[in-house]
Amino acid sequence: MNNIWQLQEAKSKFSEMVERALSQGAQIVTRRGRKTVVVLPYDEYKNLTQQRDRLSEFLFASPLYQSGLEIPRDPSPPRVIEIEP
Repeated sequence: MNNIWQLQEAKSKFSEMVERALSQGAQIVTRRGRKTVVVLPYDEYKNLTQQRDRLSEFLFASPLYQSGLEIPRDPSPPRVIEIEP
């Protein structure tokens, strides 16, 4: 099944487009041949837009956080880069 709708077709078959979004996933609407909007199930939209945990919270929740794991660092100085004016 095709998931791309021309705007006029999307307007006249809106209920069908919504049903397809629910059963088959995102539906794309074009205007003048260009992809302009996407219709997708609310749960998918909510998942895409919900605020994620911060990276620091994720790392502190890791089982390795207090495992004593030590990663040796390379002590050599950074490389020299010449920049021409």
